[in-house]
Amino acid sequence: MIEKKLQLIVKKYMTKKIREALLEDFDEIWPIFHEIVSAGETYAYPQETTKEQALKIWIETPRNTYVFVEDGHILGTYYLKTNQVGPGCHVCNCGYMVSSKARGKGLATAMCQHSQKQAIKLGYKAMQFNFVASSNEGAVGLWNKLGFDTVGHLPKAFHHPKKGYVDALIMYKWFNKE
Repeated sequence: MIEKKLQLIVKKYMTKKIREALLEDFDEIWPIFHEIVSAGETYAYPQETTKEQALKIWIETPRNTYVFVEDGHILGTYYLKTNQVGPGCHVCNCGYMVSSKARGKGLATAMCQHSQKQAIKLGYKAMQFNFVASSNEGAVGLWNKLGFDTVGHLPKAFHHPKKGYVDALIMYKWFNKE
């Protein structure tokens, strides 16, 4: 009886969780990163980014990287880093990726909400997305829903592989209402 209860607790704990990524998680992050970046539709990374380059971009360079784990498998990931050094160091930047097999289930929402809490804990006052492809309607809509304002348009700054040149957006959220 006690063993069954323990198994239920472990299963509940393992079901859904956002946690800080470990270096060994990268083997599960890489397929998600590769799928998204090689499509060339949302991130301004070269479509032929290698696994080694991706490791540096997603794990080594950011201040923190997190993973969304469900039933022991990584389905999404995000990084959090300081957007600018010096007088701009109170603003952070994040990037989010969700596996195609897990889209539409609220993972991006959960990760964005988690990232805002983490950013505040780390002392950031705001979050900025520097280069959101305007054609990424799902992300733009979600960021708006979560309180981000579009504060800038970069005309035809993103070259979408199917839609051609589209605007890139700068989106921003100040955490502390003063």
